[in-house]
Amino acid sequence: MKYIFDLHQQMREQSIILIYEGEFTQEITKSVLAMAERNMDSMGEESSVKRKVFNVMVECLQNIVKHSEDPDSAKKETNTAIFLLGKQDDAYVVSSGNPINNETKKIVQERLDKINSLDKEGLKEMYKEIIKNGSGLTEKGGAGLGFVDIARKSGQKLEYSFEKLDDSSSFFCLRTVVPRF
Repeated sequence: MKYIFDLHQQMREQSIILIYEGEFTQEITKSVLAMAERNMDSMGEESSVKRKVFNVMVECLQNIVKHSEDPDSAKKETNTAIFLLGKQDDAYVVSSGNPINNETKKIVQERLDKINSLDKEGLKEMYKEIIKNGSGLTEKGGAGLGFVDIARKSGQKLEYSFEKLDDSSSFFCLRTVVPRF
């Protein structure tokens, strides 16, 4: 039972105010968003900050729902994802992780590196280009706007990593800092 106390202490040290691990569906996503909204309301957060954080959360959660490996696959134990919301004095931290196949990993890494190489104006142009031409449309229905939108809303570079699960898949971790000013 000590692990519960240890987990609680770790969450307090890391300033984690919301965490969910498991299968993600649209219904679970709605519940996570509602809990986060109530949490920020109870802390008296400004509506402009809540909007930015909420937007980043929606994009991260949609990414998990749309782009995780097929939940019906045989590797059920590696198909769970994680979502965390943390609060620091001057920022919120939105983190997520989900399994993806290694072909998708290459595409995601290239897209994130491109996004991270752009300044504010470059992100705006990339956003317009995707909207105008539908460039980057994937077979799962995404146009690639999510990561661009996260970078625009946060005004920060997107931190990411991939942890190898097996020869065909990796665990994709994304961390976004949303300033509170």
